[in-house]
Amino acid sequence: MVVGTAIKPTTTAAREIPVNNVPANKAGKVVKSEAEWREILTPEQFHVLREEGTEWAGTGALLNEHRKGTFVCAGCGNALFPSTTKFESGTGWPSFFRPLKGAVEVHPDSDGSGRLEVECSRCNGHLGHVFDDGPKPTGLRYCMNSVAMGFSAAK
Repeated sequence: MVVGTAIKPTTTAAREIPVNNVPANKAGKVVKSEAEWREILTPEQFHVLREEGTEWAGTGALLNEHRKGTFVCAGCGNALFPSTTKFESGTGWPSFFRPLKGAVEVHPDSDGSGRLEVECSRCNGHLGHVFDDGPKPTGLRYCMNSVAMGFSAAK
């Protein structure tokens, strides 16, 4: 498994993903085999979500997404961030100051870098990292990979 390597995307189109579009088990988790994940994810999504990869800065389709709605996990459709928490960080990745309650899990990165990894709480897909250099009211910057997310526009 390649951990934390950057990938060049082969597509820049954002996918419209409905919220919670993948059925969960009784514990509320989406559990699939590697083969099942490979069937439903693009190679870029698989690399980021399942192998903890990183897309190249400035290449993500959701970087300039400014419509009202919800950013969701590309793996399972779990609602992650309301568009009202997105801000321009200047880093080249979509950034948010607060996830929806219970949407993500944060833990030390497995690469030993000291960074805090952010995963989807529903399918444990790698989304990105959180840093303490964000704006008020939280002071946090959830730096996410576009390819790990989709967008569900407000109706």
